Amino acid sequence: MRTIMAILLAGALLQAQDKPAEVAKPEPREAVIIPVKTLTGDSFDRLVNLLGVFNAQLRADKNLRTIIVYAPKDVVEQMRKVVNELDRPGSEAAIGRNIDMTMTFLKCSTRQIAPPPAALPADLEAVAKQLRAATQYKNIEVWDVLPLRLQEGKETEQSLRLPGSTAPGGAFATANIRIHPESVTRKEDGRYVRFAQVRIGFRIPVPTGPNQFQYMDFGLTTSGDFMEGQKTVLGKVSGMEDDTAIFVVIALKVLD
Repeated sequence: MRTIMAILLAGALLQAQDKPAEVAKPEPREAVIIPVKTLTGDSFDRLVNLLGVFNAQLRADKNLRTIIVYAPKDVVEQMRKVVNELDRPGSEAAIGRNIDMTMTFLKCSTRQIAPPPAALPADLEAVAKQLRAATQYKNIEVWDVLPLRLQEGKETEQSLRLPGSTAPGGAFATANIRIHPESVTRKEDGRYVRFAQVRIGFRIPVPTGPNQFQYMDFGLTTSGDFMEGQKTVLGKVSGMEDDTAIFVVIALKVLD
């Protein structure tokens, strides 16, 4: 009897070994569009690269700022969670390349200045020529030059004292600068830095009478894409005096 039971058990085991294993049914997949609301340019590319750890089928379009995912539902939800976490200023995907910016403040006037202002640096002559052609300001001098080290995706703030005294008692002018370089983008003609915000606030002492002055606040706020290696005039700040204005010029270099 024991021998028969052993043979039957052995046969059952052999049948079990010969029986092919059941193939697990693949989990259903779904196609989902995940919008990217904040990140652009190289920051968008870094986000897409980070999603590669899921080994899911995906297509990304930085112009539409969307990621299309084809994957099981649980994988899609994990990817969506990662996108929501990284799609914000200051995230690991947002913070990237270092950027060198040179900010030049040009003091421009319609009146004759004595003694004449010092000659402009050669690299600013083209900018001065354009300003003289487009505005009434003929006397242009460099007021100050500020080098800045920025980081893609990270807001930077800096204050400085501008040279010279424009009021009795040694009162001086100051500038407060707040810059948010959102991303580095590539176009056919080169690289651009996209600024979510460039805000420059001036606090300048303005004479109001003999030995009298009061501080006046002037500002400049802008945003947009600015090309690497090209000098760009951000804008004009007026209000100091009727015949005087400040133009702010920037130059950028993206550090690889």
